[in-house]
Amino acid sequence: MSRPFSVEELLAMTPRDVTPELRLLFHSLNNQLGIILAHAELLEAKAPDDASRGRASQVVSSALEAMGTAKEIRRLLSSAFPEAQ
Repeated sequence: MSRPFSVEELLAMTPRDVTPELRLLFHSLNNQLGIILAHAELLEAKAPDDASRGRASQVVSSALEAMGTAKEIRRLLSSAFPEAQ
């Protein structure tokens, strides 16, 4: 498995760098966040009390926010490097 990109590496990327590896990373990130979301929704639905339900709800909200952030990063990269599409 490759190491994570640093902020400096992401900022220095050119269209040539963006295509396959970064697309695969975003796909993997969205899959992982989807799994977290599904588990959190299950925990929320089966929570035995309000406190547990509240904690699970926070995880659901955070997973949805993280998915939105990943989508926004992907959109920004797409607009910065339209030729990488």
